[in-house]
Amino acid sequence: MKDKSEKEKQLRALAATFGSPGNLFLTGFEKLTVQQDFELRKSVRKAGGRYQVIKNTLAERAAAGTPAEKVFQNLTGMNSLASTEGDPVALAKALTGYAKANPTFSFKAGVVEGRVIDVGQITLLATMPSRDELLAKILYLIQATAARLVSALGGVGRNLAVVLDQAVKETRFAG
Repeated sequence: MKDKSEKEKQLRALAATFGSPGNLFLTGFEKLTVQQDFELRKSVRKAGGRYQVIKNTLAERAAAGTPAEKVFQNLTGMNSLASTEGDPVALAKALTGYAKANPTFSFKAGVVEGRVIDVGQITLLATMPSRDELLAKILYLIQATAARLVSALGGVGRNLAVVLDQAVKETRFAG
């Protein structure tokens, strides 16, 4: 059993996690084997997140006064927390993929950029393209627009040159 100073240290660490502008996913798990837990932690780390099992009363105390307060009130059962300071879509995809393979793992709620989201919104978040994919699409759209503009501007000069060349050949400028 942990002594009071360890519990206080854990409470401060959780409060810092809840108070940061990061992204949190409250999950439930039951009857996970050691191998399944290892795979879950590996997929969360690969997505740039952290995973930890939390004590319900400790989490409720740590969440007091933070945007995550509503999520961590009156917790029951075995709960865990997946969090990231980075891309919430990548973490949601990793957790959703794991939940499909392991039905004993479930989502309860989440906090994304200070907003509380429910299970349906987590599923929608997991279907979105990642941040890198969105940036690549935006860059493509900007580049494609610029390429079309350059092509259009080049076309005007090219067409003018063709018209002048044709006029010279037909001796329209002879006067």
